[in-house]
This record gives sequence, C-alpha cells and structure tokens, in this order.
Amino acid sequence: MQNDRLTHIDAQGEAAMVDVSTKPACLREAIAEGMILMQAKTLEAIESNQVAKGNVMATARLAGIMAAKKTGELIPLCHPLPITHCEVALEIPPSRDRVCIRASARILASTGVEMEALTAVSVAALTLYDMCKALDKSMVVGEIRLVTKTKTAIA
Repeated sequence: MQNDRLTHIDAQGEAAMVDVSTKPACLREAIAEGMILMQAKTLEAIESNQVAKGNVMATARLAGIMAAKKTGELIPLCHPLPITHCEVALEIPPSRDRVCIRASARILASTGVEMEALTAVSVAALTLYDMCKALDKSMVVGEIRLVTKTKTAIA
C-alpha cells in the first residue's frame, strides 16, 4: 500500500524538511537513468574527441559525480548527504542517436540517496548538452527516472 501523505508538507501545509533523526542507518543505494538525443554527427565528434570543449564523456561523468555530492545544496528540502559512492556510466547504443546515462549512488544513512542518483544523471546530461550545443541545436534531454532504490539493514 502506498503512503499518500506528502512527507515534505507540515501540518500547516508549508514545505518542511523531513526529520530522519530517529530512523536507523541502513546501507542505501539508488540507480537512475536518462538520456540525451543527438545527431549521429555529434556522436561521431564525441567519439573522435573532436569537440572543441574537450573530452565530452569524461567531463560529463565527472560533472555527474560532482553534482551527486552537491544535491543537498541544489534541492531545497534534500538532506545534505555524505555519499560513500557514486558512479556514472555513459553509453552510445547501437541506434547511434543518443547517449544513455546511468548513475548509482550509495550511502550508509537514515535517508535515501535517490535524489543524488537522479541529480547525477541530470547534470551529466546537461554537461553533454553544454559541451555539444555548438554542434547540435536539436539535442533533447529526457527520460530521467529512478530505476531502483534499495536499503539493507546493518547488523
């Protein structure tokens, strides 16, 4: 059964940070994914390292990791979390019309880490867009979603 109560709304209907101080620390992991559609010629420029701004894939991967670490500063009611691991993978599928982005974030904490994974994907996609916008005005960022969210109690 789904909880229909909005946890970021207080009794007066105002936005509020959720108090997680009484929740037990668990090992938590979240995986998110998204993509950025682009022209085949843009993908060719990325693969051959011909984009004027530099190594697009490495920069996007690093930007995603950095963004995950700063999620609490970017999203007003997000808890600032000292994530213990973040990984961002970028792949060009056989369709050669996009870059697929997948991010995982992990933490030992009393709150989830899904916003960090989603932020990593979002910023990696925006970095790809920024670095390639001079080559391709038709790029589209999209389909950003949470794939999985898990928590494991620690003994």
